[in-house]
Amino acid sequence: MLPSTPENLSSLSHSLATVRYAVHAPMRRCLYNRWLPPPRAVTVKLLFDFFPIFAFFVTFKLFDDQHQGILAATGVVILATCIQVAITWFRQRKVENVHLVTLAIVVVLGGVTLLLNDEIFIKWKPTAVNWLFAIAMLASQFIGKRTLLERLLGGGVQLPGPVWTRLNLAWVVFFTAVGIINLYVVYNYDTDTWVNFKLFGILGLTIAFVIAQAFYMVRHATPGDDSGQESR
Repeated sequence: MLPSTPENLSSLSHSLATVRYAVHAPMRRCLYNRWLPPPRAVTVKLLFDFFPIFAFFVTFKLFDDQHQGILAATGVVILATCIQVAITWFRQRKVENVHLVTLAIVVVLGGVTLLLNDEIFIKWKPTAVNWLFAIAMLASQFIGKRTLLERLLGGGVQLPGPVWTRLNLAWVVFFTAVGIINLYVVYNYDTDTWVNFKLFGILGLTIAFVIAQAFYMVRHATPGDDSGQESR
């Protein structure tokens, strides 16, 4: 099931949700010789997670003036993200940390964008989010007994410790690279191109990366209970 994030696919939980599902299906086929059909709940969750991104994209495309479009889209994405977090709280009585971090960045950078009438701040948002996730995953290499990726996926996928470390570092490199690529697009192309890249470009990069990781995880996955898992 695992991100996603459209931002990166907008947040680490999105990407991780896409990875978990991408790994489970082929893993079940390889290890247990059967397919695991995509749960409807996963599809609904991904659509819900991507709602602010699609709202941003659609709002921007409604305007002929790119500057006015990005300002309007910024206001919409702030509102959509707040609604997303509020719905999550009312339904589950808890909110994932990744959504709170994303909300804080959206409100701060989006608010500054609207206050100063300068779109550069909201354009930095994908880079800020990706680099924060890269820092968090890199820090988990040295803090605690398990990497952040293993903590998030270890309950559903069993891998040797060194494999978790390599996968976690791969996400660090990926998030860092996406942040750099975003800045390259920001400073070398117009706003319309950046908005398209923000949704389709980052989404495409994430899907390709997730698929590559899924195959790598299937290759190294080991059946059995937690006792058979290597310690780091």
